[in-house]
Order: sequence, then structure tokens, then C-alpha cells
Amino acid sequence: MHNKKLFFWALTSALAGFLFGFDTVVISGAEQTIQTLWGLDSTLHGLAISMALWGTVLGSLVGGWPTEKLGRKKTLLSIGILYFVSAVGSAYAPEVYSFMIARFIGGLGVGISTVAAPLYISEIAPPKDRGKLAGMFQFNIVFGILIAFLSNALLAGIGENAWRWMLGVEAFPALIYTLLCFGLPESPRWLITHGNDRRGGIAIFRRINPDSTDAELNALADEVAASVSHTDHAEKFFTRRLLKPISLAFFIAFFNQLSGINAILYFAPRIFAMTGLEESAALLQSVGIGITNLIFTFVGLWLIDRLGRRTLLFIGSFGYIGSLGLCAWAFSTENFAIVPACIFAFIAAHAIGQGAVIWVFISEIFPNRNRAAGQSLGSFTHWTFAALLTLFFPKMVEAFPPSAIFGFFCFMMVLQLLWVKFFVHETKGIPLEEMQKKLGIE
Repeated sequence: MHNKKLFFWALTSALAGFLFGFDTVVISGAEQTIQTLWGLDSTLHGLAISMALWGTVLGSLVGGWPTEKLGRKKTLLSIGILYFVSAVGSAYAPEVYSFMIARFIGGLGVGISTVAAPLYISEIAPPKDRGKLAGMFQFNIVFGILIAFLSNALLAGIGENAWRWMLGVEAFPALIYTLLCFGLPESPRWLITHGNDRRGGIAIFRRINPDSTDAELNALADEVAASVSHTDHAEKFFTRRLLKPISLAFFIAFFNQLSGINAILYFAPRIFAMTGLEESAALLQSVGIGITNLIFTFVGLWLIDRLGRRTLLFIGSFGYIGSLGLCAWAFSTENFAIVPACIFAFIAAHAIGQGAVIWVFISEIFPNRNRAAGQSLGSFTHWTFAALLTLFFPKMVEAFPPSAIFGFFCFMMVLQLLWVKFFVHETKGIPLEEMQKKLGIE
């Protein structure tokens, strides 16, 4: 990466992913203490732990509006404020209902970040680097997950209020991220298509592509402007014209969650405890999940602009099927010793496949005018199923043996493999303005 400014802008935006990863997974170290402390039954416990995800559902649903109307930069800035308020509120919550409100606010930040951050990066990145730059959002998510698991393990022994420190420490990175956002430029594509500022958009394109001539920059601005010139389609989203990208965004998000990824991340210590591990060992195994996730996400980002998005989804699908199938077998035959290795293999498959691809892919497949709405749809689908899975997982564990649960997730990944084979298009290295032709959008 020769353009250091571009890398810094992408990294700053991607730090929203760090807060996303930290915020959603930090609860795993506190959830059993909270259940005991406030005497929650399984229904209220499931609601309390999933409350951040319901905030995420709402945030992803409405996140397209500020991203479109106010601009990418202002939206990214607001995310940091939501995370900060949530961290402080969760740490000081006196009872379960104020705790749920604070977690819900953090969820709003997560939902909006999954709309605004990948979209912003994809709009400032050159086609040849778009995969790895937009993929930095996912890398920061898993880095945040690792730091959350590690932070939980380090804070677990400090006393009865350890869970409050686990949740409250997020306020520090939230503040740093918010301050860094003041240094971001606005997306040049937003300035041209929504801000009526062609000159400002070209000026930022010049900073992104310092070697380009004035003629090349003007031609790029013309392409961006032309991509939204069809006024009859300008504000419509759910139309036959966008059926293909809408279905792609929906199904990649749907299959992402039906792998069981969030259930495993949120309830990792509990799953490991099912195999007979002590609580401290279970927390330590959770740190192993974070490390595995980080390493293989890095591998995925190294490969995404080399092998392409579709190939990584194939690799991930086969990895899912093998690891989940073995997990189901291990629980059914009580061969618990292989469960941690199977879980780590599952995390690796997710990191290389769906994890590395999902936010990049959704940010690439919609036209400029519809990109924020498309990102919002994909994010909303993702978080709706994540929330449902997290809400019902404690009940699922009570009602079904673990072998049946892992077997169901394995079956869903067989369906994902078929979907990738017959419906997914490759988007590697294609300029955003040319993606419409690739997908047959008029």
C-alpha cells in the first residue's frame, strides 16, 4: 500500500469494527455472572444477552439513512459516541433493565457501523486494493473479539465487580476512535452523487490517486455521476432491477449466521464447559478462539484480492461442513477431547470464508445510488438472524442435545455451498461503476 493517507483513512474507519467485535463478544465473560447476580430465568437471561443484538438490528435497519443523508463521515463519528455511552452505562447498570438499555445503545452503534464503515472504505479504495482495505473492517472485528476474550480472562479474578470492568473498559477505545474520525475526509462518491460537490469529490479522488491526471480524475467523476443519472430509479430500492444484488446480500448474511458463528462466539465458555472443562480453562479456550479468528482472518484478507470472493466462500463452506460435522459426531459419541480442535477449525473456516468476504461483498454489489440501502439490507438481515440465534440458543441447549444443534448448522452450510456454486458472482478487481453491468443491472 503506497498511499499512506488512504491506508490511515481506511484503518480509522475500520476501527469501528474493532469496537463492534469488542462490544458484541465482551458479554461472553459476564453473562453467567449477570444471570446469577440478578437471578434471571433462561428467557430473561436470553433477552438481556441478546439486547445488544436487537439494537444492532435497529441500527442496521436505519443506518442507511444517516449514511445517505448526512454523509459517511458524520455517521462514522456518531458511532463512537454510541459505543462510549453504552460502555459506561453497562458498567454502572444497577439492575437488568438499565443494563439492557445500555447494551441496546451499543447495539445501535454496531448496526450502523456495519452499514457505514465497509461502504465508506469501498468508496475510497482503488479496485485492486478494495478487498483488503474493506476487509480491514472484518480484521478489526476479530481483533476486537480477541481483545475482548483476553480482557475478560485478565479481569476475571479481580473481584465481584469484574464483570463491570469487562464491559466498561470499552469506553477508552471508543473515545480514541471518535477523536480519529475528525481527521477523515468525506467519501468522494457521496460528495458527487449526494452532496452536489463535484469539485470536492475530485479533490479527494486526487488525494487517493495522486498519480492520476486531471483528465482521468474528471473521467472518474463523470462515471460516478453517470451511475446515478437514471432519475426514474434514483430513490427506488425494492425493484426487479435490483433483485439480483438484493438476493445476494440477503443470502450471504442469512448463511453467515446460520453457520452458528454468533452462538459459538457468545457462548464459547459455556460450550467448552459442556465438554467438562473448568471455568478458567473454558475462558482460556475462548482466548484461543480469538487468536485463531485473528490469524485466519489475516490469511483471508491476504487471499481476497488474489483468489477472489467466490473462491474464499467455497473454501469456507467446505471447512464449515467438515468442522461442524465432526463437532456433531464428537458430542453424539462423547469424544469430547476433539471438540476444542473442531471449534478452532470452524473459526478458521469462518475467518477465511464468510468472515473475510461478507462486508466486502455487500459493499460492492449495489449501484452508487442504492449502496447505503443495500448495505443496510445485508446488515439488517445479518443482525436479525444473529439476534434470533442468540435469543434462542440458551433454550436450544436445554431442549436439544449439542449433536443435533451442530448437525443443523452443518446442514445449513451444505445449502450455502450449493448457493455459492450456482448463484454467487465474482467481484474481484471490478470498478464499482462497472459492477452494475456485471450483475445485469440496467
